[in-house]
Amino acid sequence: MNVLRAAVIGVGYLGRFHAQKYHAHPDVDLVGVVDNDTARAAEVAAECETRAFASVDEILGDVDLVSIVVPTQFHYEVARQCLEADCHILLEKPVTQTVEEAEKLIVLAQEKGLVFQVGHLERFNPAVIALKGVLKNPEFIETHRLSPFKPRGTDVNVVLDLMIHDIDILLSMVQHELKSINSVGVPVLSNQVDIANARLQFANGCVANVTASRVSREPMRKMRIFQQDAYISIDFQERKIAVYRKTPGVTLVPGLPDVGFEELSFEQGDPLRDEIHAFINSVCTGEAPVVSGEDGKYALEVAMQISQKLWHEVTD
Repeated sequence: MNVLRAAVIGVGYLGRFHAQKYHAHPDVDLVGVVDNDTARAAEVAAECETRAFASVDEILGDVDLVSIVVPTQFHYEVARQCLEADCHILLEKPVTQTVEEAEKLIVLAQEKGLVFQVGHLERFNPAVIALKGVLKNPEFIETHRLSPFKPRGTDVNVVLDLMIHDIDILLSMVQHELKSINSVGVPVLSNQVDIANARLQFANGCVANVTASRVSREPMRKMRIFQQDAYISIDFQERKIAVYRKTPGVTLVPGLPDVGFEELSFEQGDPLRDEIHAFINSVCTGEAPVVSGEDGKYALEVAMQISQKLWHEVTD
């Protein structure tokens, strides 16, 4: 494999971790990091033994691929600039501010024959990966993603900040047309909606009830899935999956005849490393990215529909 030249554009809290992962990859030369906060860029560059740059223009033409980890309002312009310079991109979520912007980037990447991956990190979560052997045809899904308040990320509402992770997971699990959306939300500590609940109904009858909060005292990340043969409970923080399944002749759960129980555990893993390695693999092999630009656009489209309904609820 030829060594690939990489850069990270935007090295705030998350971008720094991107830089560390590229620096550790044996087949990547981290050419530099870019940030308009020159002191921050210099700090991360020193840590990752690379160079610091103040603008994207300074590195384009010298890199093969980039991670774009800038605030959402700059996603489209930075991604467009990189694609036009024949650079493969890993673009953090939400993919862009509008669905139209996402569509333009998808078309541009296709015309250029470039990899366009979106940073929906939860697709690489070991718990989500472990579900692939258990999940069949979900009929009801309930998710809770709660976290304490952090000023970082409040440039968007909680749907685009946190709930969009679960939206992307749900859309990958239930591959049927989305028929209806109902949602409510409340601004609490910021000018944006900080806690929200959405009810999604799919064409096959599956219903998903999704809650996200960034004003909770204690963090919680749980998902419950009901399908005809099983009830699956996932605790992402405790790294456990409990599966209750119809098992004739077995009564492992008191009071529930013909129900067996299995508990699966999984390692913490390193989803960001795996996400970046998958991106690099797509660049090298030409394989479709795990989370494509189209996937990112679909998740954004659903999140925007939820947000629009929230806005009406808040303003009415």
